[in-house]
Amino acid sequence: MVDPLPTGRWPAVVVGAGPAGALAALGLAREGVPVLLVERRRFPRWKVCGACLSGQALAALEEAGQAPLLDQLGARPLRSVQLGLQGLRTELPLPAGRVLSRRALDQGLVEAAVSAGATLVPETMAQLGPAESHSRAVQLRRGRELATVQAEVVLVAAGLAHRCLRDEPEVRTRLQKGSRIGAGCLLPAPSHGATDPANGAYGDGRLHMAVGRHGYVGLVRLEDGALNVAAAFDGAALAAAGGAAAAADQVLSEAGFEPLPALAPAAWQLTPALSRSSRPLVGERYLLLGDAAGYVEPFTGEGMGWALRAALSSTPLALAALNHGWDDQRARDWSRTQAALMARRQRLCRTLALVLRRPWSSRFLFDALRRWPALAPLLTPCP
Repeated sequence: MVDPLPTGRWPAVVVGAGPAGALAALGLAREGVPVLLVERRRFPRWKVCGACLSGQALAALEEAGQAPLLDQLGARPLRSVQLGLQGLRTELPLPAGRVLSRRALDQGLVEAAVSAGATLVPETMAQLGPAESHSRAVQLRRGRELATVQAEVVLVAAGLAHRCLRDEPEVRTRLQKGSRIGAGCLLPAPSHGATDPANGAYGDGRLHMAVGRHGYVGLVRLEDGALNVAAAFDGAALAAAGGAAAAADQVLSEAGFEPLPALAPAAWQLTPALSRSSRPLVGERYLLLGDAAGYVEPFTGEGMGWALRAALSSTPLALAALNHGWDDQRARDWSRTQAALMARRQRLCRTLALVLRRPWSSRFLFDALRRWPALAPLLTPCP
């Protein structure tokens, strides 16, 4: 039997139970704050990207006390990246990195938050409502069931589209011109001793990154042996190819990687346009975290690191608002710090994305990496 939707007043409501939302809820719950964690989907669930955890993401999980969770869930080490471009390949070492499916990681972080005292409300849509003198309304919908709660602070970690803010006139989301579309699928590991030569060509502990003229495809082996495929394509190229599987085949061929016949029958998932930014990051009693705050093409693996770091930084601000009242100046200071940090990292991502879209500059970068492998940590590519 499904519990009825909650009502009443809550100190904190977190919208979205991905890594940013779950970690923020965990941080507040550990401080004794009653937290309502609202998620529109049923967990556990698979996500297109984020299976690779860079050094920045690992450091954030360590700071949050969640490093042991990776071992418990069977996260695998990520030792190198094999970069393919124009039929050439090069192997680059990675100083730090682990691989764990988003299905396992997100579920693990949600369970940690619930164990700390957070209340999870799954399969429920949330909509930011009007502000009152000391709270913000959050409207909840599950099927035909409706409810409204009052929150002293709302943390919005609702992903790229963040539809819970559609009625908030001050929030503006700007899509970058030419933004690529994310796509991904999961290829199960061969069962009962069977072998799949094509699938088996993509081994454990290595990220395979194929770069083509109109996108790139990353492939990495997950903790259960399945092959996670995450890609980003130009919208026109995706349409011209007739779908994500054909577009991925084309990129793999251009890069000189082994073909994967299993891509065609796989269940592909697409994302909205990837590169975007939202402003402001704070409003009357709410904060934007993770992908809801902004996103750039994920070749550099920065997305997970941004999301986890933002969650950690939001906890002191939310606690200050709960203990001393909402302070617009403090919120604006946090927003400026987050925006500046995000801008610096996104400049690197945008520069790299532009380089990889041009054959001559991508070849120059490829040759530089082959000659000076020590440059590899600057990229930390993860699908």
